[in-house]
Amino acid sequence: MKKLGLLICCVFYSGLLLAQKEINGIIYDKDTKQRVAKVYVYNTNNDKGTFNNLKGEFHLNVSPGDVLIAATEGYFPDTLSVKDESTLLFFLKRSSIMLKEVSIVARKSPEETLQRNKEDYNTAYRKGDPGSLLSVGNSGAGLSIDALYSILSRQGKNARYLQEIIERDYQIDIIDYRFTPELVSASTGLKGDSLDDFMIQYRPSYYFILASNDYSLALYIRSSYQEYKRSPNARRLPPLNDDTQSPK
Repeated sequence: MKKLGLLICCVFYSGLLLAQKEINGIIYDKDTKQRVAKVYVYNTNNDKGTFNNLKGEFHLNVSPGDVLIAATEGYFPDTLSVKDESTLLFFLKRSSIMLKEVSIVARKSPEETLQRNKEDYNTAYRKGDPGSLLSVGNSGAGLSIDALYSILSRQGKNARYLQEIIERDYQIDIIDYRFTPELVSASTGLKGDSLDDFMIQYRPSYYFILASNDYSLALYIRSSYQEYKRSPNARRLPPLNDDTQSPK
């Protein structure tokens, strides 16, 4: 009977291995259709993950029915169920408004967006939260095996990484929710490229936004504008070197 059970397990495991295959994928920006790099793709069924390359491409072992999550800073995480396609395509939606946008659309508050992400990716939050290290039972107090597993396991680490991305996106959304092109333009009179340039250089921090009321935020914008007029390049970052181009 033991040999029969072992044989069944081997056959079952072999079937799983045969069902798995390496598949290629590409990740795009949903609005611009440009490829997005530095995205973490996580297979929730086998707890394996990988980053895509600078061309937006990735390779991952998957089986039909696997659910994949793609996540990176500045975008909402996206899920995809594997079927029988030869190439997987993700289209990520930005979590913050692009500065070139001029249309005003109704959107959810950052708190609503965060709560929705927590509900959509509850598995990551459950696996990534170790809880208390101490457990109390009938035999007394001791270390919680579940908490230790969450802290040390790859599952827990991957889940916490996804949590960090969601939390960073929430902070970006909080800033964008209050530091808007409409508010800055009304306070400074700036428009077009000058408005975009000012908002990039004088973008406030998340903690400043939390601590400021409407008056202090407007005061910050006006005082920053005076500094901007004196020296428009004071805070401008130098252009990044394009390392993606192949040498001639």
